[in-house]
Amino acid sequence: MLERMVTIRLMRIGKKHHPAYRIVVQEARRKTKGIYLESLGHYRPQDGKGAALRVDLERAKLWQARGASTSPTVRTLLKRAQVHQ
Repeated sequence: MLERMVTIRLMRIGKKHHPAYRIVVQEARRKTKGIYLESLGHYRPQDGKGAALRVDLERAKLWQARGASTSPTVRTLLKRAQVHQ
C-alpha cells in the first residue's frame, strides 16, 4: 500500500481548441498541471477512436495494485483500452 494518496488522472496539454491529455500518476493533492510520478500514456479526443488512446496497461495495473485510485474519465479510458487489445 502506498504511504501517500496517489491517483491516475488526465493532465491537459496541447493548444487552445486542440486538447490533448497525458495520463499520469500523481499525488492526489497536487495541482493537475503539477509534478507527476509517471506518465502512462496519452489521449487525443479529436484524433478519432482508433488512434486517440495509448496506454501502458501493465503499468496502470501495477499502480492500481499499489493502491492508486483512478478518476472516472481515466477509468472509462482504461476499460476502452482493454477492449481494443
